[in-house]
Amino acid sequence: MSTSQKPFDVQAIRAEFPILQRPDGHGRTLVYLDSGASAQKPRRVIDREIEVYTRYYANAYRGVYEFGQLVDDNLELTRETVREFLGASQKEEIIFTSGTTMSLNLVASSWGRHVLRPGDEILLTEMEHHANIVPWQMIAQQQGAVVKYVPLTPEGRLDLARLPELLTPRTKIVAITGMSNVLGTIVDPRPLAELVHRVGAVLVWDAAQSILHQSVNVQSDGIDFLAFSGHKIYGPSGVGVLYGRRELLDQMPPFHGGGHMIDRVFHDYSTFSQPPAKFEAGTIPIAQAIALGDAIAFVQEIGYDAIQTHENGLLKHALMRLSDIPGLTIYGPPIEEKGAIVSFTLKGAHPQDVAFLLNRQGVCVRHGHHCTMLLHEKLGIPASIRASLAVYNTLAEIDQLADGLDFVRKRLRLV
Repeated sequence: MSTSQKPFDVQAIRAEFPILQRPDGHGRTLVYLDSGASAQKPRRVIDREIEVYTRYYANAYRGVYEFGQLVDDNLELTRETVREFLGASQKEEIIFTSGTTMSLNLVASSWGRHVLRPGDEILLTEMEHHANIVPWQMIAQQQGAVVKYVPLTPEGRLDLARLPELLTPRTKIVAITGMSNVLGTIVDPRPLAELVHRVGAVLVWDAAQSILHQSVNVQSDGIDFLAFSGHKIYGPSGVGVLYGRRELLDQMPPFHGGGHMIDRVFHDYSTFSQPPAKFEAGTIPIAQAIALGDAIAFVQEIGYDAIQTHENGLLKHALMRLSDIPGLTIYGPPIEEKGAIVSFTLKGAHPQDVAFLLNRQGVCVRHGHHCTMLLHEKLGIPASIRASLAVYNTLAEIDQLADGLDFVRKRLRLV
């Protein structure tokens, strides 16, 4: 973590994002409240990608010429940045992927094939994103394993009292999100890790949502695998990270076969490289991975303490303003256990209509089931509206959201 953090200045931070300086088609400043889907990019990240493509682009780990060496060196700088960022013990535990979905599929397929036997169990939660459900269902069907779920309390917390009965000697994998992308529920990995390891299982951490808002240390937190996407943390799309403990990566078969991941190829079999190359078949997202290092540096310079203080202020203001709107229901736990996400429904209004009319007011939110059908079924609703906040959002934008919802109510004649 950087020690040279500047005083928090939201306007100075906003100035680093070109898209936030550009008016929309109606001349309005963009009110972007959908960072949970994908965060905007600071100038340094954009500039880094341009730099790679215009100054020294080449394929990675292929050539000894100058451009190739610059690419290799910069990729390894990012790998080391990610290692330090996550608190991993060695940079060989950091694998570049296309994103969280690919990372989780890699673990499910490779580690799952290695350890799962008929009757073994995979434990998830009811608030998981489909990317942390479907891959486990697929490998469970292939291996004859069983998928179980930690239920939620009515307040949107994990029902941890159920863990002793759900964690058994048959449990081999526990995969949990660090923060719900709908409820905002924040999960502490440390007490979970102790219980998971006690039964001999591994803890897989989906940090796609949490990485934007809070720090993690895979060693002290007891995390065995961790996945996140670059585009969620102000970085490029098309690149993600999988962290895996080295001793686990050494045991796992490759996920994809092809160039770069091999040691020797014979007519009837092949041997494979050591991690991380073992899991980086083909050409990785080169410019995107290099620019990911700049996105992480951007977050480190601000500091998670400052980010959380700012976002908690936004969240508090949002909960206050939205709670005053008649017919509006907010989902999730109390603010003390909630990240910077507010999901809600408006009585008498379809979420798509609400999102469409908010866009008419220059406010960008997401509507739908947010890739969490099981959670929405649990909540008893088909869809919701989500405002997800980030370091560049302001109190004035929260007010614009609330005023926009008043416009929606009038337009739909809900008043």
